[in-house]
Formats: sequence, structure tokens, C-alpha cells
Amino acid sequence: MHARMCGGTSEVKPATPEIQSLCDQVRVAAEEKAGRKFLDFTAVSFCTQIVSGTNSFVKVSVGDDECVHLRIYKKLPCHGEEVSLHNIQLSKTHGDTLSYF
Repeated sequence: MHARMCGGTSEVKPATPEIQSLCDQVRVAAEEKAGRKFLDFTAVSFCTQIVSGTNSFVKVSVGDDECVHLRIYKKLPCHGEEVSLHNIQLSKTHGDTLSYF
């Protein structure tokens, strides 16, 4: 069993339809930050961090063997559950480890 440190991230898991939905909501912002359009935008894997909402760290396949890593923040339900892209790491591959950034 994986013990999660308070404030730490969960173990990396395969992407779910909910995670793909979060990615779809921030795709335009990710493309703007990257300065280009992505051929593909399929969530591959993710881990989460509970803060005053949820940070989702997501590996997204963007075409060929290229990936980007996204940090997506979702506010708590009492604050409207707004979703926003907080950070992006470019030029990743499927072999790169997904972790906090």
C-alpha cells in the first residue's frame, strides 16, 4: 500500500475520462503557452495533490512520441470548481517520469 505524505502527490495512475475532460478544458491555454497547436491531446497518466482544491499533474500525448506535462488546478466545489492550467512542461516523452512541478 502506498502511504501518501500530507500535501504530497498520489501515485501515478492511468488517465481516466475525468482527467481527459480536465485536459480538454485547458487545451487552448496549453497551446497558447506552448506557442503552437497540438496534433493530439490525449491524457496518458496522472497523479494528484490535494491542496485548497486539487492539483492534477497529467502526462498528455501531443503527437508522435512527444508529450507535455500539465499542472491543472481545480477549485473546491464551494468555490465553483473552476479549472485552470497552472503550468506546462514541454518536450517530454512517454518515458519521462511524471512528478510534482
